[in-house]
Amino acid sequence: MFKNTQYVSDFTQFMQGYLGANPEIAQGQLEGRALLWDKAPLDLDERARSAESKVQQKPYPYQAD
Repeated sequence: MFKNTQYVSDFTQFMQGYLGANPEIAQGQLEGRALLWDKAPLDLDERARSAESKVQQKPYPYQAD
């Protein structure tokens, strides 16, 4: 209803100025994201082999046999 579209917070102004003065930061962010989150999808054959190779865990692993 009363939306002020011209307001920009102090933090937003700071970040825009900082990223404008240091454009290498954005590239570093992309590299960090690719390192931690953007993983290539697994091959279906590899996924099937991984599922078949899992060892069945006992319901209570600390129980002495």
